[in-house]
Amino acid sequence: MESAQFKLDVNARGAVINLQNTQDSHGMNWVVDPAYLEQVGYQDEDKLFGEFTLTVGGHIYQSITVTPTVSVAANQTTVTYPIAGLTVVETYRLEAEKVRWQITVQNPTNTAVTLSHLGVWASLAYVMFRDKNVHRNMADSTAVFPSISASFTKLAGVRRDNQGPNLGLYQTAGTTQSVGTYNEWTNRFFENVSPSLDGLLFHQLELAGGYRSGEAPKNDWIYPHDNVTLVAGGQQVWGFVLQPFTTQADFQQVAVANGHPLVRYDPLLTAGETTAIQLTLPSPLDRLVLEYQVDGQLHQDDVTADFAGNTLRTVVQGAGEHCLRIYLKDGRSDLVVFNVMAAVRELIETRVDWLTENAYNGKRQEPYDAFTPISNQGESLGKLSLILQTNLLHQTDKTRQQVQAVEASAVNYVKPKWFTDGDFFKPVNLYGDFYRDMDFEYIGHVYYLLAQFDADVLQLHAPATYLKWAAQVFNMRVNADLHTSQRGKEEAHTLGVYFLYINDLLTALKENGLTAEYKQIKQCWEDATARVAAHSSEYQAAITEHFYDNAGFGPATGALANAGYVAQARLYAELLKANIGFSNDFRSQAPDRWWEAQSYMIHSLWGGITAASALNAYEVLDDTDLLLASYRAFVGVLYMYDSHATTPTNQLAPGEAASTYSIAGPNLNRPDLSRNRFGQSTFAKDGGIYTRLFPDGDTGQADWDMGEELAAYLTGFGQNAYLYEQADGELAVVNGKLERLSPTQYRVTNAAPYPHAVKFIHQHKEVVTTATQVIYDLNQGFLPAEVEE
Repeated sequence: MESAQFKLDVNARGAVINLQNTQDSHGMNWVVDPAYLEQVGYQDEDKLFGEFTLTVGGHIYQSITVTPTVSVAANQTTVTYPIAGLTVVETYRLEAEKVRWQITVQNPTNTAVTLSHLGVWASLAYVMFRDKNVHRNMADSTAVFPSISASFTKLAGVRRDNQGPNLGLYQTAGTTQSVGTYNEWTNRFFENVSPSLDGLLFHQLELAGGYRSGEAPKNDWIYPHDNVTLVAGGQQVWGFVLQPFTTQADFQQVAVANGHPLVRYDPLLTAGETTAIQLTLPSPLDRLVLEYQVDGQLHQDDVTADFAGNTLRTVVQGAGEHCLRIYLKDGRSDLVVFNVMAAVRELIETRVDWLTENAYNGKRQEPYDAFTPISNQGESLGKLSLILQTNLLHQTDKTRQQVQAVEASAVNYVKPKWFTDGDFFKPVNLYGDFYRDMDFEYIGHVYYLLAQFDADVLQLHAPATYLKWAAQVFNMRVNADLHTSQRGKEEAHTLGVYFLYINDLLTALKENGLTAEYKQIKQCWEDATARVAAHSSEYQAAITEHFYDNAGFGPATGALANAGYVAQARLYAELLKANIGFSNDFRSQAPDRWWEAQSYMIHSLWGGITAASALNAYEVLDDTDLLLASYRAFVGVLYMYDSHATTPTNQLAPGEAASTYSIAGPNLNRPDLSRNRFGQSTFAKDGGIYTRLFPDGDTGQADWDMGEELAAYLTGFGQNAYLYEQADGELAVVNGKLERLSPTQYRVTNAAPYPHAVKFIHQHKEVVTTATQVIYDLNQGFLPAEVEE
C-alpha cells in the first residue's frame, strides 16, 4: 500500500516487512527487514512487525505457526489469524500522515476465555548493522524510547543520525501493560576481531500479562501484568498510530494531536521538595494519586487538591521511585515516574566509605591491595578515581585512610598487573595474546588524581612521582609509536574517556616542569583530535569494538569540543542527542545501549560517560538539548547507586551499587533481569562468551566496572547548576531551583552536592561560589551578594 506519506508492504503472512516515509529522501525502512535477518543468520521471522505470542489455558501459541488470511485493498490491509479457538484480526490503514494499526481479539465461543499473555511485536528497525559503513547504522537504524501507561503508551523511534524524520508509535485504544524486548546478537570479542559486536532489539507490546508464572519482577509495583478476559462472543480492541515527528517537543505535540496528555516533570527531586508537574489533559481530570513505597508498604496519596493552574505542587514524602497516576473521567489513565533521593552528597560519600571498607582487599586476601570485584578491564579502576575525586572536593577525617588505600592499590596492584615488572612501556597481555590500550586511560587518571593531593596525605611516593607516572601511562595510551602490535597502534589513535581530564593533565605537566612529556602528549592529543575532526563527515569514531557505539561517538563529541573543533563537534553531537532517551519514566531516559543487559538498559559507566560528553559539549556548543539530555541521563546513572529504590528485585544496601539496569519488562532473553539491577557476571550461567568473560561464574558482585562515571559527574553536575533560556524566552535552571523575585531578578539555588558555580553558557556568564544560592539579574548578570552560605 502507498499513500502520500507512507509505503507499507506485508509478507505472505501479513507481517509488515517494509514501512517507508515517502517524505524521507533517504527512504529508511522503519521496521525490521527479514532480508537483513537472513543476511546475518538470525532466525527471528516470528518477531517481525505484527507477529504475536498468545497464551490461553496454560498453552503458548505463536502466530508464526498458523496461516492467516491476508486481504489487501487500496489503503488497508487486513490480516486474520485463527488461533487458540479465537480470531485475531490486525488491520493496517493508511490515513493522511499516519498509519493506523488496530488489533482485535474475538472470542466466538460461548464461554469466557482468559488471555494470560498477549504480546504483539512492534519491531521497529532497532538494529546495529554488521557493517563498518557507519552511515548505515546512523541512517537506517532507530533508537526506541518507551513511555508506558495503560491508555497512552508511546514509542519514540529516533533515527540515530538525529536528522529525521523520526517515527512515533502512539496508543489510541485499549490497555497496554508494558513493553518487552528480545535481543539477538553476535559477539566475537575473543576472536581478536574489532568491531566484534552487532545485534538488534525486537520490541513487544504486552497487551495482556507479560510474564510466565514465577518470572514477574516481585518488587515492581508500578507496571501491571494483568490477564485479559474475553466474555463469550466478545472482543477486545487495541489501537495504535504510527506517525512521523521531528524533535522531542514535536513527539509530544504529535502525541497530543492523537489524544494524549502532555506531562512535564522533573526526573529527580530530593525528599521534602515540592513537585512542579505540569499537565495538559485531553479530557476532564478525575484524580491524581502519588504512589511510593516506604518500608515495604505502598502509599497511595490522593493529591488532586494540590493541582491548580495546570500544575501539581505537592511535597514529596519518602524516597525511591514515585509514580504519579493520572486518572481521567473517561476511564483512561496515564502516569509519570520520577525519583526521590536523599542528599546526593550523602549517596556519594556513603559509596566511597563502602568501597574502602568492603571492596578493598588490603593485606587480608589476594590479590593484595586490589579493589574488588577483580577485572582485567581498566574500567574497573573507576572506583579508585571516584574515591580520589570525592576527597579532592571535600576532605574528611577519613581522607587520609581512603587516599592511602587507593595509593597502595595503584602502586602494589595496578602497576605490576598491567605492566611487566611495573614498566609502563611494557604492557601485559591480559586478554590472551593482546592488551587493551583503552585500559591505560583509566590507570593514567588514577595517577593524575593522586598527584593532586598534598604530600602529607600520601604515604608511598611524592605527588610529582604520580604525575610522572600519569604522563608515562598516558603517553602509552595515545602514542601509536610505542606499540608493536597493529591493534595497539590502532587503539592508540582512538579517543576515550580521557577527554574528561586531558586538559587538566596537560596543565599539570606544564606547571610542574615535565616539558618533554607535556609536548609529547599534547602532540598526540592534537593529532588524535585532528584525525577525528578530519574524518568527522565519515563518523569513524562511532566504531569501537562495536559497529556503532556511544562509547565512541560520546567521547568523540566531548574531545572535539574540548579541542576547539566546534563544527565537527556539532556533527557528532547530533548522534549524542539521538542517543539519550526521553520518556514518562526517568529510568527510560538512559543513553541507548543494550549489550550488557540484552535489553534497553541503564549502564552506569557508559551512561555516565555519554552524559558527561553531552555536558562537556554543551559548554562549548551552547546547545540546550545537550544540557537537558545530559541531566536526564545522569539521573538514571544515580539510580544505580540508590539504596532507596524499591522496585528492583536486587535491593542495594547503602554504599552498594550495580553496573546495569534492564529497563525492559519483560527482558525476554532473561526474564529474571526485567526491571532489575545487576552485574554482568549473572550471564555466566548462560554459557558461551560469558564463560570466558566470567570464568568464576556468577560472583554476585554487581559493580565491577563502576566509578569513572561518578568521577565525571563530580566535575560537572556534582558542582554546577546551569541557567538557560527556554524556547519561549523564559529563564530556567538545570540541577537547581529558580525563584522569581522581581521582573528582572531571580534566586538560583544550586542543587549540586558540592556547589562550586552557577553558569549561564548562552550569556557567557558564571559566578564561582560555594554558596547554595545566588541572585541573577536579567540586566546586570550575577550579583555579588551571596544569599546563603
